[in-house]
Amino acid sequence: MLYRFLGAFVALALLAACDSATPQNALGSRKISVSDRVAAPAVRGDYMDIAGSFDLAAQKGKVVVVNFWASYCAPCRTEAPELEKVYAATRADGVFFVGVNVHDQRDPAKAFLADIKPTYGSIFDPSASIAQEFAVPPNSIPATLVIDRAGRIAAVIRMQVDQKLLEPIVRDLLAEQA
Repeated sequence: MLYRFLGAFVALALLAACDSATPQNALGSRKISVSDRVAAPAVRGDYMDIAGSFDLAAQKGKVVVVNFWASYCAPCRTEAPELEKVYAATRADGVFFVGVNVHDQRDPAKAFLADIKPTYGSIFDPSASIAQEFAVPPNSIPATLVIDRAGRIAAVIRMQVDQKLLEPIVRDLLAEQA
């Protein structure tokens, strides 16, 4: 019975990866067509590594990159410099980045941030309630979502990102009209 369920799940995942309606690669990156985008959930939280707080609604009109990570996640550590490269290359164009630390403890999360030294802030979300709002499963980190200028989810990347993958998505969204 379990094998039948797993087989059906794998088949559905493969079919979803082959969906021609939205560009996607087999590894877990999907850009969402404008007509299929839905509003991003309301997200607020205090930064754990810099002063202040984050409110997604206040970023309307900007492209926003939301990266879900954890201190124990090796791919999260590997992608951190790549995220920083994209942020450095696009922040002057009005792109906003925020990290969301999930299913973690505060001290290891702070140590991770002290080690990688991002120039954008991260929210501490130990219960993963923000991730749940974005439908990011707990076993799906790293995960990166890109929100368009109108506040809609425009891209979902459920794998480690690099500059080559993420920057073109961000630039395409910058070129769109809100």
